[in-house]
Amino acid sequence: MSFRRVNIVILLLIAVAFLIIVHRNLLSLNDFLKRQISDVDQNGLQPIDFIVNIPEKFRAVRTGEEMPVVLTAVEERLGGLIAAVNSIHSNTQANVVFYFVTTNDTVMHLKQWITQTELKDVKYRIVPFDPHILAGKIKINSEQSEDIKPLTFARFFLPAFVPDGEKAIYMDDDVIVQGDIQELYNTKLKAGHAAAFSDDCDSASSKGMVRGAGNQFNYIGFLDFKKDTIKKLGMKANTCSFNPGLFVANLTEWRLQNITEQLEKWMERNVAEDLYSRTLAGSVTVPPLLIVFYKKHSTIDPLWHVRHLGSSSAGNRYSSQFIKAAKLLHWNGHFKPWGRASPYSDTWDSWYIPDPTGKFHPIRRSTEEK
Repeated sequence: MSFRRVNIVILLLIAVAFLIIVHRNLLSLNDFLKRQISDVDQNGLQPIDFIVNIPEKFRAVRTGEEMPVVLTAVEERLGGLIAAVNSIHSNTQANVVFYFVTTNDTVMHLKQWITQTELKDVKYRIVPFDPHILAGKIKINSEQSEDIKPLTFARFFLPAFVPDGEKAIYMDDDVIVQGDIQELYNTKLKAGHAAAFSDDCDSASSKGMVRGAGNQFNYIGFLDFKKDTIKKLGMKANTCSFNPGLFVANLTEWRLQNITEQLEKWMERNVAEDLYSRTLAGSVTVPPLLIVFYKKHSTIDPLWHVRHLGSSSAGNRYSSQFIKAAKLLHWNGHFKPWGRASPYSDTWDSWYIPDPTGKFHPIRRSTEEK
């Protein structure tokens, strides 16, 4: 029994010694913390919950799912891209990431325009485009030289620019976005559809339609239906065409259906067989898209693509109230909003940011400059 008592006493002494050590360590830790707090005060540091003077741009960091928006950056049209980006960025809180597809001669100018202006907080990636990818796929003639610029065809290769994306928006640089682009991005595509376009027969666009040579609003205005290759496709010549200057793409479906390869195939066949209409109503990018997406595309809300503002007369057919209500304005056509004779150029002006390098200047009528 005496042996057991000795063991108990020893255990009690060990426990007391342990408690004394713990108590001293806690006292030391308390002194250490007091000294740290004193040091913080002396150095003028603030508690984390006192960070109220942080700049607004840091407090308004855009998070959530990235929304890829793809535009081409062409040197002589760079002001258009800047105005488009400014209008998109200013009218949404979505986590937009811009993909600027361009050639090397534009990269430095583009970076300067973004980093030296209020667009410096915009998220973007610059994607190089190799014109050699078009070898053997385009045929140039003097009447269409303006449309046969390499970057015009960049939209055909969309998944290559956004390799990890499942969805993306493509738009031309002659647009202004007045709505929240999140709404456009949320456009629902039908099952099996790789893209959503604006039909040229919708109420908004037909109101300002230019019904010139080639019937710009249907397939016969873009394809030569006298050719056997076109006849064999079984497409109706009076089918409503669509405008590819803006579209929402399901990149997963695009890849699964090999859309890019299909478009390249029809480009090559046109070089060999001259399949496009001789009175081509619009851009040379339209015919292959019309073939590949025949009755296999979804549609965009007409207010999200109010177009033909670049026509000499069509743009003036819209009322000012309608222009204000439109969610996206597109100056497709000959007259651009940074030029002399474009309608509603004042709307574009409100989003334009002057070029810090001084290289780009919108051209205005002499009466506007006085």
